[in-house]
Amino acid sequence: MDAVGELSWGARCAGLAFFGISLCVAALGVVLLLLRRWPWCGCHVCRAYLTGSWRRDFTNVGDWYAHLLRRSPTGTVHVHVLGCTVTANPANVEYMLKTRFDNFPKGKPFAALLGDLLGNGIFNVDGEAWRHQRKMASLELGSVAVRSYAYKIVAEEVETRLMPVLADAADGGTVLDLQDVFRRFAFDTICKISFGLDPSCLDREMPVSELADAFDTASRLSAMRGAAASPLLWRMKRLLNIGSERELKKAIKLIDGLAAAMIRERQKLGVANSHDLLSRFMASSRDARGAVDDKFLRDIVVSFFLAGRDTVSSALTTLFMLLSKNPDVAAAMRAEAGAGEKPVTYEHLKRLHYTHAVLYENMRLFPPVQFDSKFCAAADVLPDGTYVKGDARVMYHPYAMGRMPHIWGTEKDAFRPERWLTGHGGTFVPESLYRYPVFQAGLRVCLGKELAVTEMKAVSVAVVRAFDVEVVGENGRSGGAGGPRFVPGLTASISGGLPVKIKRI
Repeated sequence: MDAVGELSWGARCAGLAFFGISLCVAALGVVLLLLRRWPWCGCHVCRAYLTGSWRRDFTNVGDWYAHLLRRSPTGTVHVHVLGCTVTANPANVEYMLKTRFDNFPKGKPFAALLGDLLGNGIFNVDGEAWRHQRKMASLELGSVAVRSYAYKIVAEEVETRLMPVLADAADGGTVLDLQDVFRRFAFDTICKISFGLDPSCLDREMPVSELADAFDTASRLSAMRGAAASPLLWRMKRLLNIGSERELKKAIKLIDGLAAAMIRERQKLGVANSHDLLSRFMASSRDARGAVDDKFLRDIVVSFFLAGRDTVSSALTTLFMLLSKNPDVAAAMRAEAGAGEKPVTYEHLKRLHYTHAVLYENMRLFPPVQFDSKFCAAADVLPDGTYVKGDARVMYHPYAMGRMPHIWGTEKDAFRPERWLTGHGGTFVPESLYRYPVFQAGLRVCLGKELAVTEMKAVSVAVVRAFDVEVVGENGRSGGAGGPRFVPGLTASISGGLPVKIKRI
């Protein structure tokens, strides 16, 4: 055998040896995990989670958590195999998000789970890095110029793209996946508002976006990391570049490339006098030499994309699923908005209290972000008496909280927008954010909340004034407790989409 062949043979042997050793280490880790946590943890919660037996009685893991939390006297449970405390107790939520904010950061374990996707963006950092980005985002999103710019984009997208697509479906009698339509709408809108660029995903040809597809994949696989019984499992798969971690790596590589291209395009167009958020971040983030860190900008792009596309499209999808089941609510929205073909103005939208209540009631039952995790920096005791050890994960669960009788009464499962209205004429009155943490609360409360609600109002009013939307098939029909089935991910997405038929009023 010549020298080259010997080297090649040696390399293959070394590679096989490394692979074998890695598998042995992974197997040992799994064995140690099981010995440490199960079956020595004989509680029914851990066994149901590990075996998946909860699926016999519940559509989604969120429904199972809601069941467990309703049965708990404190509204708090432990899932030992995850090393996690889960709560639906408003006092605990306020304690974590306000009273002891500094003791319940995102934490390094969370940053590791989502670090490959979110990097050092605002949703994945703590401390000074978070405060700096928060301050910048607050200044920009609070700007009258930015809000006016954003609303003009939303109104234009609704009138020139969304409504024609729905009209075509109505005239052609075709079945439309409304979830896909809203995701395309939200993607176009957030790209225009945040980056000053137009991907045109809601053009009538419905072009496919590589960035959107890659982000969906990365979101789903990143969420799977958090559901694993031990971080060792996904860390070993990442080390070996196999399975879901290999797929995740490919998706993030594509996201990085497309984000870089987006940043270059924005730089080429120039940032002077531009109102899009990326341009404003570029202008305010230059160092002494006038340069901006491309990695910082990449993380900003991904953060805006997550915040602006997935949450809005999720809420709009479940809203029209519920309106299909409750045509009287759609009729009341239509009556409040008034007749006419002209788009409603921003000032008109602000006066639509019933529509506002409908949006909040929808998100009570189907929050776009169904749960949020923190890590307890130092051992602490929650207001309900639950002890949490240092470095333990603590999860508050908006999806479950929307189903708690001690918060919403015996009609917790009913879609009843009137619960948000009070006084003569039915004025919208918000609930405490700690009882309704759909937009988070405390120091991390969502900065884009007003923009998101305005966007959802503009879409919902335009659609109900012109069309009836009917869900077809069984997907999403149940609407209330128990359905629909959601895909694992960072935000709620209905498995199989939401097929509908559109009819003109």
